[in-house]
Amino acid sequence: MAPEAQVAAPGLFSRRLITPALIAGAAITAVFVLAGLIALVWTPHDPAAIVITSRLQGMSATHWLGTDHFGRDIASMLLKGTHNSVIVALVAVGIGIGIGVPLGLLAAVRGGLVDAVIMRANDITFAFPAILSAVMITAIYGPGAVNAMIAIGIFNVPVFARLARGAAMVAWRREYVLAARALGRSRIAISIVHILPNIASVLIVQATIQFALAILAEAGLSYVGLGTRPPTPSWGRMLAEAQTMVFLAPQLVLYPGLTIAFAVLGLNLLGDGLRDALDPRLSRSLR
Repeated sequence: MAPEAQVAAPGLFSRRLITPALIAGAAITAVFVLAGLIALVWTPHDPAAIVITSRLQGMSATHWLGTDHFGRDIASMLLKGTHNSVIVALVAVGIGIGIGVPLGLLAAVRGGLVDAVIMRANDITFAFPAILSAVMITAIYGPGAVNAMIAIGIFNVPVFARLARGAAMVAWRREYVLAARALGRSRIAISIVHILPNIASVLIVQATIQFALAILAEAGLSYVGLGTRPPTPSWGRMLAEAQTMVFLAPQLVLYPGLTIAFAVLGLNLLGDGLRDALDPRLSRSLR
């Protein structure tokens, strides 16, 4: 028993956890999460305050990144936009995990008709991307951050359902599952106690990827007016409002564009690092 436990131990706490991609991704992601938390209680200025006399100012001690064409503080808007993007992405990915993973486990457990129905429903959901879903939801309930969360979350459901189903079907053929079945445990209990913990690493990696995609989707929805509504700042709407000023004040486009790019880059690096650390096949191949 002891030797087997030692073999299974590498994973999260092995030296493969400390990789350049993981360190860089975790650091960048931590900066954005910290910025979102800070924006909950403090910003340098009111991000919604319009001061026409201070429009298009450059960087200074008062306005760290200058002001936009309405005199709003860019740094404050970026901080508040970080908070909104993180919240939307968290809720959207949470919806995908909370609904998709149980559906995927159920499809793997039951098989047959149940599996076919769940997978065909996933195919139908895939036919409606987040932006199209947001358009339909907006037509009924109106634009807003909540509707953007729901639209992006619905699109995440089939992603996690397919992933959980595929990983669970592989796990159902493992020896520890056969042993649990021989002990008389129910399929539901096996799925929760044995299958889910063993596929959690795959789900965590996918969650980081979907988090990055959710940030991009929220920015895209806000850009076309279907996401976060004024006066609440949003990275996507900052881009939309600055597109007519791109030659007069290119920094208005540069700042939110770079913010989105770095946020997505950090999450992608984090996902790559976690994949390398958690995938046992990669660990064995590099020994």
